Amino acid sequence: MKAFKFTTCASVAVIATMACWPVVTVAQEADTAATDSEDIIVTAVARGSNRLDTSVSVSTLSEELIAEAAPRSAAEILRNIPGIRSESSGGEGNANIAVRGLPVASGGAKFLQLQEDGLPILEYGDITFGNADIFLRADFNIARIESVRGGSASTFASNSPGGVVNFISKTGEQEGGAVQLSAGIDYKEYRIDADYGGQISEDLFFHVGGFYRQGTGPRDVGYDGLKGGQIKANITKKFDKGYIRLSGKYLDDRAVAYLPNPVRVTGTNRNPNFSNVPGFDINEDSLHSKNFRRATTLNARNTAQTFDIEDGMRPLVKSIGLESSRDLNDSITIVSRFRYSDISGGFISPFPASVDTAANVAADVLGNGTLAATRLAYANGAGAGTTVPGSALVSRIVLFNTRLKSLDNMTSDFRINYSGNIGGGTLDLTGGLYMSRQDIETEWLWTSHLFEVAGGGNARLIDAFNGATPLTDGGTVGYGAAFFGNCCRRIYDLRYKTLAPFASATLTFDAVTLDASVRSDQVRARGRTFGADLSNTLVGVVPTDVNGNGSISNAETRTSVVPLGSPAPVRYNFDYRSYSFGANYKIQDDLAIFARYSRGGRANADRILFNNDNVSVTTGRLQSPVVAVDFVKQLEGGVKYSANGLSLFATLFHAKTEEENFEATTQRTFSRSYKASGVELEGGYRTGGFSLRAGATYTDAEISRDNRNAAVVGNTPRRQAKFVYQGSASYEADMFTVGASAIGTTESFAGDDNQLTLPSFTQINAFVSVRPIERVEVSLNANNLFNVVGLTESEEGSIPANGIIRARSINGRTIAAAVKVSF
Repeated sequence: MKAFKFTTCASVAVIATMACWPVVTVAQEADTAATDSEDIIVTAVARGSNRLDTSVSVSTLSEELIAEAAPRSAAEILRNIPGIRSESSGGEGNANIAVRGLPVASGGAKFLQLQEDGLPILEYGDITFGNADIFLRADFNIARIESVRGGSASTFASNSPGGVVNFISKTGEQEGGAVQLSAGIDYKEYRIDADYGGQISEDLFFHVGGFYRQGTGPRDVGYDGLKGGQIKANITKKFDKGYIRLSGKYLDDRAVAYLPNPVRVTGTNRNPNFSNVPGFDINEDSLHSKNFRRATTLNARNTAQTFDIEDGMRPLVKSIGLESSRDLNDSITIVSRFRYSDISGGFISPFPASVDTAANVAADVLGNGTLAATRLAYANGAGAGTTVPGSALVSRIVLFNTRLKSLDNMTSDFRINYSGNIGGGTLDLTGGLYMSRQDIETEWLWTSHLFEVAGGGNARLIDAFNGATPLTDGGTVGYGAAFFGNCCRRIYDLRYKTLAPFASATLTFDAVTLDASVRSDQVRARGRTFGADLSNTLVGVVPTDVNGNGSISNAETRTSVVPLGSPAPVRYNFDYRSYSFGANYKIQDDLAIFARYSRGGRANADRILFNNDNVSVTTGRLQSPVVAVDFVKQLEGGVKYSANGLSLFATLFHAKTEEENFEATTQRTFSRSYKASGVELEGGYRTGGFSLRAGATYTDAEISRDNRNAAVVGNTPRRQAKFVYQGSASYEADMFTVGASAIGTTESFAGDDNQLTLPSFTQINAFVSVRPIERVEVSLNANNLFNVVGLTESEEGSIPANGIIRARSINGRTIAAAVKVSF
């Protein structure tokens, strides 16, 4: 692949954008009250199209439907979209998100791209500790959400073979706004949302909105785990043949990152019974505490620094964008989007490396048979200094402390559309160029601690003693990942540049539409990595006086340092092709059938590094080109119907997926393939004030190849349920609206070895809103109304000897009240 200079290309794109008065299509201002079949789809397609005229699987959620779902995070919104599997148990971000038939890889959204207004939030949705949804917040700025599964997503966006979810912003063409004050009834969170948009002059429009909130959050962590907000704004200038839009976003937020928590399991792997461990509720509690809010370790310069655990997931985003469209004549339109985002922050949260009784932990503090204690004692909080009972549960904690120094990205999508008549039909041609630069500059500064398993945000750190000799420093076992073999003291200093020309052609003859598209992604990776993991022998543990008291404690002998003098280069190029072919036949105005075949690629980024089998630590070159890209091949076909308030959509699919990946929590590397078949169903009905929506996805999946563990071949991929489903119903009258929604999944396996079964569950959400006077609305909504336990993942693939697994569950019941004034 030939190298390219991104800055020059980006400059050309910006100049072209300004010269052509660009903007995303007018279709993005479509009435959000329209039914799905009437919506003009603008995401991952060549030009805006009616849903019945496209050969892709697509869904929309209006602003009203989003509010009715009573979501507590963006990931919970995605659970309401058919075909999307969103494990929304991580809090405000850090969700695992996948599309029908594709596996949930090690974390994040590997095969799915999350967009805001047609451009990706991050080029790679699964950056370790920097998942795309961490930098996304849902508020009054959203006009609607569009979701494309499979199909043309492979060719109209990079790194999105599974699909694209696009959060489309209001632009002020519908004048008005609102202010809403909300508060948790049975949990502590106070929030204000506001937005307003309208016409400045005949051809000038604006919209501005945002939110601020503070509180403990849906789980009791002992301090305000939620604190921060967002503001977004845009201004649009319309011209006779197009318009230009300038937009901006500022996000500064803090949110708890919920990681696995202890759960007791009895019974058998195939028929398990799950229950809370003493003093800890899997739905309401978390391994966070008012007694564990600071941690000291060596920073990336190998000097001591104290970090705030309260920061949790800390996204800091400052972005500016330019979108535009101009009709050069009746046949040719130029469309351009450009955005620069300054992204930084951090991710800090306690991960339980293991959970056991105090007696067992004392006998083997490190968990590897090399360090024993005669006594454990509480290091802080109530009863500090007293002995921990031998039967009490203690967690060996690895504090995931990752500094996100820069995830800056610059993206540009420039395209020319042509539409003309040919042989009694219509020919639409699109040619375009996509460019991006994605920084990945992160620092892994993990530490190890002993921590009490207790709820209510009251858990205490625990010290270990050998006689009178302390083995820990105020609950700190080591200034590194002592429970992970002292691995993972790392620095990533990387830049990925992507240049992707693409083209499509669509022929329409009466009821028949044929389309084909192709994309060529050219990727350049440059940078360095630092870490003891780069050596066959861990050399990054150096006894260090971290607290500066002039002596080396037992815990300080387990201090990890970054070998700053021994970087490994990253220097490689690769390219790959994606393509998609589709056909749509409109049997009658309200009934159509379609078929499509696609092959799309997902470039691998930071997750294939620190592995000499993938990238040479000496030369920085790829050891094999197959590790650079994971391909997804999909065959799909279906039927679409919409008439008289009733809409029905059914899609049969078959997918083959590759995966090269690294999982931080298990320290495992994956190299495998999957295949899956199934059907995706979606329907809706509206009559008068009553509306009903429902969706379900059936998936039959298996691991078809595994280069590292042949024993799992033929097994069902972990956490892949046969059925995932959602539905909602509401009734609207003049003075009130009432409704409920259900989201659920059948049982799945916790691990790829298909032993421990995670049970099925259905979560019910409900809401009621009353409008006592014009423009005033009082509402009450409940998320997980019946407080069901919904386990989304488990670190253990089978029941361990002590009967305690580490798992993530959806949040328990939360009820919120709000007052909204519209104007």
